[in-house]
Amino acid sequence: MATLRIGSRGSQLALWQSNHIAAILRANGHDVTLEIIRTTGDKITDVALAKVGTKGMFTKEIEEALLEKRIDLAVHSLKDLPTEVAAEFELAVITQRDDPHDAFLSRNYKTLSELRQEGRVGTSSLRRQAQLKAIRPDLEIEPLRGNVDTRLRKLESGEFDAIILAAAGLHRLGRTDLVREVLSPELMCPAAGQGALGIEIRAGDAATRQHLAFLDDPATRATTTCERALLNRLGGGCQVPIGALAQTIEDSPNLHLTAVVARPDGSKVLREFGVGSDPEKLGIQIGEALLRRGADEIVQEVYGTVAVPQQP
Repeated sequence: MATLRIGSRGSQLALWQSNHIAAILRANGHDVTLEIIRTTGDKITDVALAKVGTKGMFTKEIEEALLEKRIDLAVHSLKDLPTEVAAEFELAVITQRDDPHDAFLSRNYKTLSELRQEGRVGTSSLRRQAQLKAIRPDLEIEPLRGNVDTRLRKLESGEFDAIILAAAGLHRLGRTDLVREVLSPELMCPAAGQGALGIEIRAGDAATRQHLAFLDDPATRATTTCERALLNRLGGGCQVPIGALAQTIEDSPNLHLTAVVARPDGSKVLREFGVGSDPEKLGIQIGEALLRRGADEIVQEVYGTVAVPQQP
């Protein structure tokens, strides 16, 4: 069998994810090596993600390694992968999704609603900040960067009353001890693609694509394609306060999509819901509905770009 070279960020969670894929590939007879690649996002650790404003900040250097044929595949958290994949690459695999929701973590409070007035909450995500402020405008939202262990240490030391993290990452690392509440999408709509891994390869690399094909999960590909189509229609990246969660409907070919666009201060929250059988079409449709209600103004405020509604 082929030797496959995986490129990965060096964070604790990224390495877990890449080693997880490597273990599955080895169990299927492949020799696998791992190359750690430091990305722009890893180098800038003292600035909130929204203020960096670079699309692909966690993928650019890894894609360069792919182009230079130093690696054969890259394992990404799908939510970090830009919605427009450059022509030189292809998204060969989207793995079966872990829990897509956000989690509320605290030492002293059982739920978000019980959190004290003017409590300090740590997150560097504008999406989370905006939705928190909409629910609880009294809260003090403070920047929180670093790997999962670093963030948990800051919570345990009393620097924060609570922090919000992706449930999937905590599950993968076995660090769920301080999870007090898994937040519903009505309270905290997650990021597009959250909980899924995306495996990127060079475009046209049929041999690697064939080796990886068994890892692709059709249901997750459908739901995340829907979410990413919405995000793409709005012209947003992971730094913009946009949430999207598509879910399969039991005994039906349809998906249900929940989407949110919000001002960072929570003063304006736009929500849309929709049902459809074509994932990409549904995502674009709900994106258009949000644009008609003024989502482009919010995106412009944060990102400095306007998503222009398409003509029917």
